[in-house]
Amino acid sequence: MGLHGKLIAAIEFKAGGDVFHQLWRHNPHQLPSVAPHKIHSCDLHGGQFGHVDSILFWRYTHDGKRMTVKEVIQAIDEEKRLVQSKVVEGDIMQLYKDFFLTCHVETKGAVDLVTWTLEYEKVKEDVEHPISLLSFFIDLTKDIETHHLAKH
Repeated sequence: MGLHGKLIAAIEFKAGGDVFHQLWRHNPHQLPSVAPHKIHSCDLHGGQFGHVDSILFWRYTHDGKRMTVKEVIQAIDEEKRLVQSKVVEGDIMQLYKDFFLTCHVETKGAVDLVTWTLEYEKVKEDVEHPISLLSFFIDLTKDIETHHLAKH
């Protein structure tokens, strides 16, 4: 009971939803220059940036610890400005049997919202829900926003 979970956060993004989507889909390797205290590298291990079935290997700091994750891009929907991936290796897999990350941008009126969805299955009941990881993505979104607003 309670091994499966889903966390969702929507964050207003004042620098333009298309800006965020283009960075996340096509240029994630630029994130270390945007948020170097969080993202250390994003390397392509297969395929092409911005394409389904590409494999990305990330080095990052979460909760004060240096970590790694390898993900496979499973779906991209340009109309919905959506990128969905499955984690296949890395530190997260010590706690979660399955871990999926979806990021999409929607515009409501004049407001762009970046929505993060974490879907997961814990390896055992006493593993915590990845709330601090969701906070990581919220903070990363704000860092990207600050970076782009400062540039323009």
